[in-house]
Amino acid sequence: MAVVKPFSCYRPNGAAAGQVAALPYDVYSRAEAREAVKGNPLSFLNIDRPDVHFPDSVPSQDDRVYDKAKELLMERIEDGTFVYDGTPCYYIYRLTMDGRDQTGVAACCSVDDYLNGVIRRHENTREEKEQDRICHVDRLNAHTGPIFLAYRKNEGLQQMIDGWMNGHEPVYSFEARDGIRHCVWRVDEPETVARMKEAFGQIPATYIADGHHRAASAVKVGLKRRQENLGYTGREAFNYFLSVLFPEDQLKILPYNRVVSDLNGRSADEFLGEIAEHFQVESLGGEPFAPQEKGTFGMILEGQWYKLAAKPEILSSDPVKGLDVSVLQDWLLGPVLGIKDPRTDKRIDFIGGIRGLGELVRRTSQDMKVGFSMYPTSIEELLAVADEGLLMPPKSTWFEPKLLSGLFIHPLDEIQ
Repeated sequence: MAVVKPFSCYRPNGAAAGQVAALPYDVYSRAEAREAVKGNPLSFLNIDRPDVHFPDSVPSQDDRVYDKAKELLMERIEDGTFVYDGTPCYYIYRLTMDGRDQTGVAACCSVDDYLNGVIRRHENTREEKEQDRICHVDRLNAHTGPIFLAYRKNEGLQQMIDGWMNGHEPVYSFEARDGIRHCVWRVDEPETVARMKEAFGQIPATYIADGHHRAASAVKVGLKRRQENLGYTGREAFNYFLSVLFPEDQLKILPYNRVVSDLNGRSADEFLGEIAEHFQVESLGGEPFAPQEKGTFGMILEGQWYKLAAKPEILSSDPVKGLDVSVLQDWLLGPVLGIKDPRTDKRIDFIGGIRGLGELVRRTSQDMKVGFSMYPTSIEELLAVADEGLLMPPKSTWFEPKLLSGLFIHPLDEIQ
């Protein structure tokens, strides 16, 4: 059963929260992050992406970069931007996007639950991305970016969450630049905290929705601290990592589209003829196409859109092979376009669905030859893959809205 604990933290003072909170570090390139922090010295992105304070000649993983993150965090604590809340609490965190609410609980989850499979994964991680966050967490001595977790809906827990929101004022309520509203309630009443902890303890498994690299990095820092503190009791803060947990029925997954730079030596006609072996190909002219059902794909080639429908013989009931991202990879991207490993092949790029079909049009008119619009993976598919202990292909899911960083900072030198 899941261990989900209340926690002490540093958090922004009420007036600063909207200026501090920032999108996660990994949704920006270095240049985009540098642009985003201009004119906003309080933005947590200054700490989350400290390489923006150095010329490009300084590598992002240079020791000076992590030292800068520590320096900036200490400055924000000393000037009162961040205040310490020493009472172990849960925090209800509601995000509202396009009129749809998504309400989770900020808490600390167990390193051992991750190691023992109670926290279930659906993606592989890359060591170089892990190493960056390991250095960041270790140098700051704190978790700053929450892991986005899901759990199967629990009615009793939901009633507690709804009841607390209805009876209390939020400590933060602000609208971010992208129009998404963020509200946070502090759950500090001891009896309610105990009941919530007990309710979470009845949940058999939680699932990483977004933040696989942050989770892996947090766990590795925890294991490093255990090696450095061989007499640890398990109560130390480094045995837990910052998370926000949401019921699965409130989550929204957007498609994760693909673009490829060439046709692997084929002409457009040869390519269209070859993919027709396994897909029904319908020409749509210049009208962009977003798939409306599983097993269908949009494709843009030389400015023309096509609807691709997978033929029945290539569909599968296997939880991984049956995913649309797997069908496209196994029957088109791999055998036809030669994309054998989409994690490392430089000829393929991935575009989050939040950018829309217009981004496929733009990329295929500039640096890419062909683009594919996807039908989004469902949350039920994600849970099924994770329950089987299997892994999805890379870039299978794009969750919106994103959790903001900087609202909660979990120091690693506390006793939980």
